[in-house]
Amino acid sequence: MDHNLNPTELVLRPQRALDGEDMIRLFKVKEKQRELAENANGGAPVKKQSAGELRLHKDICELNLPKSCTITFPNGKDDLMNFEVSIRPDDGYYLGGTFLFSFQVSPIYPHEAPKVKCKTKVYHPNIDLEGNVCLNILREDWKPVLNINTIIYGLYHLFTEPNYEDPLNHDAAAVLRDNPKIFETNVRRAMAGGYVGQNFFPRCM
Repeated sequence: MDHNLNPTELVLRPQRALDGEDMIRLFKVKEKQRELAENANGGAPVKKQSAGELRLHKDICELNLPKSCTITFPNGKDDLMNFEVSIRPDDGYYLGGTFLFSFQVSPIYPHEAPKVKCKTKVYHPNIDLEGNVCLNILREDWKPVLNINTIIYGLYHLFTEPNYEDPLNHDAAAVLRDNPKIFETNVRRAMAGGYVGQNFFPRCM
């Protein structure tokens, strides 16, 4: 990674999805720009970042994800509070599938959990057909000490160990509980692009 990147190099790039590496580099550049501007203004702050942005900045710099998870910023450098995470499970029922999640981070983060939705239609007991996610740390078990890394690992865990005891998709949960073999067949059919019952699932593998 080039730590001596000229700040204008990033400003002049066309708007595009930024990956985690780009983001860490961008954060370092922004930090440098802020320092230079503060020095030029005799220490006056330039643009005040919200507490949520500062904390998110820290979380992104400290990300330690498995190779099967990637983070991108589709809106570019001007919108760091909305990003996407792609998860490709390397074990379990969902092996070989790719699942995309959107994250919307509040200005009062970490006092409020990010809003997370699954953008990939998936046959899963803990994710409904509208993309709502049932994960305890996004609801009642959220604490400000948790971070983006924790959430991504939690989402990854949903694919390696789906839980029929806390369902959003009750039909999928009942099949997983009563007949795991049929559940596995349904998951493979959905990921390959096909119908499970009345619902069509686009291919995601």
